[in-house]
Amino acid sequence: MMLVFRRASVLLGFVGYRIVKNMPDIPVFGFNLFGKCRIFFTRLLIDKCGDFVVVEKGASFGRRITLGNYSAIGVNAWIKGKVTIGNYVLMGPNVTILTQNHIFSRTDTPIYYQGATPEMPVIIEDDVWIGQNVIILPGLRICQGAIVAAGAVVTKDVPPYMIVGGNPARIIKKRE
Repeated sequence: MMLVFRRASVLLGFVGYRIVKNMPDIPVFGFNLFGKCRIFFTRLLIDKCGDFVVVEKGASFGRRITLGNYSAIGVNAWIKGKVTIGNYVLMGPNVTILTQNHIFSRTDTPIYYQGATPEMPVIIEDDVWIGQNVIILPGLRICQGAIVAAGAVVTKDVPPYMIVGGNPARIIKKRE
């Protein structure tokens, strides 16, 4: 019985989220009606959704996401696969989080037919700020208190309280 209920709620979440995904953030009677609807359907759709979260317009994500308390998924974010987002995480617009990549090792076979790597989950710990247009590659951990500068391509784990930026992302300085 619980499995049937879970499947029905996921289906409702999927359909409902697709309807409100791109609705504008216009205040209606003092609050953001479509933003509240996005959060309602997100709770039905993903594995775990914390309290006081924000899901911005156009965000696209799969089911296997854990979203912590007071965290935000930015405008037009693209998150697929198993991703854990901690508490108090700020995410700018157009952030892309990847958990798989194409296999391209063989030169005698088109990349199209070589398949994908096994999924490698991404973990974003608490109190992290991810800037606009950041790309996070598969299997990485962004540790507590880190800041990822806008436009960065994160190819390695980010240590706690570090500010990283660039392509590939490098440590700029430590937060004081």
